[in-house]
Amino acid sequence: MSTKTNLKTLLFVLVIASLVLAACATPQQTVAPTEAQPVVVEPTTAPEVVEPTKPPEVQPTTAPEVQPTEVAKKVATFIWTQEFDSLNPYYTNMWFSTITQQLWNCWVWNFDDKSNPIPVLVTEIPSKENGGISEDNKTITLKLRDDIVWSDGTPITAKDFLFTHEMLVNLKNAVVRTNPYDLMESVTAPDDRTVVITFKDPYAPWLARLYQGVLPEHVLRPVFEKDGNIDQAEWNRAPTVGCGPYNFAEWESGSFARFVRNDNYWGNKPKIDEIFFRFVPDDASQIAALTNKEGDLGTFIAYSDIAGLEAAGMKIEKVFSGYVEGIYFMEQPNLGSPAVKDVLVRQAIAYATNREAVTKDLLLGLTQVGITYWDNTPYEDPTLKPYPFDPEKAKQLLDQAGWKDTNNDGVREKDGKDLVLNYGTTTREIRKDTQAVFQQNLADVGIKVNLLNYDSDQFFADYANKGPEYTGELDMFEYSQTAFFPDPDASEWLCSEVPSPEKPTGVNAVGCIPELDKLFQLQATQVDPAERTKTFYQITRYIVDNMHFLGVWQDPDIWAVSSRVQNVKLSGTTPFYTIAEWDLGE
Repeated sequence: MSTKTNLKTLLFVLVIASLVLAACATPQQTVAPTEAQPVVVEPTTAPEVVEPTKPPEVQPTTAPEVQPTEVAKKVATFIWTQEFDSLNPYYTNMWFSTITQQLWNCWVWNFDDKSNPIPVLVTEIPSKENGGISEDNKTITLKLRDDIVWSDGTPITAKDFLFTHEMLVNLKNAVVRTNPYDLMESVTAPDDRTVVITFKDPYAPWLARLYQGVLPEHVLRPVFEKDGNIDQAEWNRAPTVGCGPYNFAEWESGSFARFVRNDNYWGNKPKIDEIFFRFVPDDASQIAALTNKEGDLGTFIAYSDIAGLEAAGMKIEKVFSGYVEGIYFMEQPNLGSPAVKDVLVRQAIAYATNREAVTKDLLLGLTQVGITYWDNTPYEDPTLKPYPFDPEKAKQLLDQAGWKDTNNDGVREKDGKDLVLNYGTTTREIRKDTQAVFQQNLADVGIKVNLLNYDSDQFFADYANKGPEYTGELDMFEYSQTAFFPDPDASEWLCSEVPSPEKPTGVNAVGCIPELDKLFQLQATQVDPAERTKTFYQITRYIVDNMHFLGVWQDPDIWAVSSRVQNVKLSGTTPFYTIAEWDLGE
């Protein structure tokens, strides 16, 4: 794993390489009006929310056995502790769903293990030098390869990109987020191999945000025309048409999913015949499967399990992907407890929770206390320090905020109401252990905490599916989050990303914080890396000073890989970017 200094330097170089001004751009060609003109979407209302069906109880499953009469196939088994919620890239905010994209779908470019962009669907990364970025930094031109096809043999063309944009900005589709597509002035296709994207203002994070997955128009257009949206499209859970080295084959909810070699893949043919995902209910089940050689790869490995896995012959890979485990607070005015709307209470929680003990005792001292969204990047203000563990300071702040234990029952109260908070997260053991530590820490300063745990698909459900982060059920919610690594942009803080019944799309569960909204909108337009970095220093300090996000620990991806899996390279952004080159030995 790279040192903190090296990673900062490397990421800084990437951003400079993507955005620095150079020679004048090639003049944009004026195209006569055709049917492939800017997509114009009329304002519409959101569709009625459909309650999700609860998946059946998880049953242990193994990869299918090869019968003696069959030709032996190479099957790699991945052990996942979280089941996909959707395979449509624009209907999920779950990491486990997103990272599968390199198997069966395509991003316009991937990122390698050094965070450098690698062309996938395009012939080159747009730049000033090759004419891909306009002089005013508002227009990005994508030159598509001429050999790319969907797995059914249909050519991938600029029309698929236009359709993807149309689906994302049409409010009839309850996609997770519309940003940055709603910031575009137009998306046009002068020909089948060219996509021209024009932003209303210069948009600095484009390299990390554009087309993370493309939708097949020939499959989904008929669904949209029939139903008025693609929310319930069968393709979302059974994408039998893709463009990656593997094809979707099967997904049995609560049990497993299979992806098989795509014989129509236009890139290097994959060496492994099948990727088999086995879904298990918890960390212990994953560790047992990997230790017993029932799986070839797993992730979200607890530090306490590393030694045992290494003893069982598994290789451990640490990959920094910008994730920081942290606690968010429900700051929307009409949801949850009024206590966490007060900055003094949030600061008191930071002083009261012994995060150093968590990293030392629960994580074996193998990571550090988190501070910001951007730890270990050039955008982290280096002068910031974690709030120290100081229960007496926490008590002073709670007194100052008017929360006092006047009846000596151990719980502070104000205006006749006890200081009781609901604190939720997933069922991961390390998170439940952390909850237990913090529950006692907060009880020691007079805050009563109710602990809630959810299956991952329920916890990470979006607003439309009544995710607990959005309903006001939780006052504190913990998980590991990152910006759009390797870029620092984090649209989940924007006021426009706060969902509502009128606009169910959006990923901002915390609430609208006007000062942060202004700073985030500013940084997105700053193509000068030095100026953008200064703005992020302001953002990080504002978040820490006002305690809008409490960093708990820095959370690099920890992978366990069987020794029989060969040619493995893992990226922090697109982990399976070389999956076609992976192979299986004995």
